[in-house]
Amino acid sequence: MEILNLAVKNDIDQGIPLKINLGSGGGKKEGFYGLDMANIDNNVDIVADLNRTLELLPDNSVSEIYSCHVLEHINNLIGLMEELHRIVSPNGKIEIRVPHFSNPYYYSDPTHVRFFGAFSMYYFVPIENQPEFRKVPAFYSKCRFKVQSVTITLLNHSLIDKIAFPRLFNFINKNTKRQDFFERRLCRVFPANGITYELTVIKP
Repeated sequence: MEILNLAVKNDIDQGIPLKINLGSGGGKKEGFYGLDMANIDNNVDIVADLNRTLELLPDNSVSEIYSCHVLEHINNLIGLMEELHRIVSPNGKIEIRVPHFSNPYYYSDPTHVRFFGAFSMYYFVPIENQPEFRKVPAFYSKCRFKVQSVTITLLNHSLIDKIAFPRLFNFINKNTKRQDFFERRLCRVFPANGITYELTVIKP
C-alpha cells in the first residue's frame, strides 16, 4: 500500500475524515480520494490491493466509502468488509454498486470472482436486524453494518426492457419481500443489471 497524494496524509494527521472511492482508476467520484491497484489516469491518490489490509489508513479515519463495480473482483471479500468496518467511523456511510447475479454479461468477464444478490450484505448484519421472513448466517465475520437500502436495477437494452423497466423497477424495489420474490421467480425472465447497497457502520 502507498499513499501518493500528500493531501491524504495531511488529512489523516489533522484528523480530517477521508472520503474514499474504491477502484477509481477509470475516474473518481468528485470530492473523494481515489484508491486503486495502480495509478491510472492520475485518478489514484492511494495505491492498494483490496485483498490485503489497508494498513496506512487508521481506525475510524474515513467518513464515507464509494465503490462501483469493484467488489465482484475481490477474492477476500470478508477481509475487505472487515477492513472497511475498521477504517470507517461509527455511522459512516458505504455505498456499493455491483452486478446482480442474474446479469448475463457478468459471466463474460474473466476477472469476476463472485455473485451478489439482495441479501449478500445481510451476512454482516445482526440476526435480530435482518428481515423477519428470511434470516441468513451472520457468523462469518464479527464486523457489523446496518443496511439502509438495497436497490436492484434492470437491464434496459431491448424494446421490451424499456417498456417493462419503469413499472417492474418500482414493483421490485418497494420492499425486501418483493426483491426476494424477484430473485426467486422473475430474474431469469427479466434479468437484473446491478444492485446497490447503502450501508452504515455499526460499532460499540
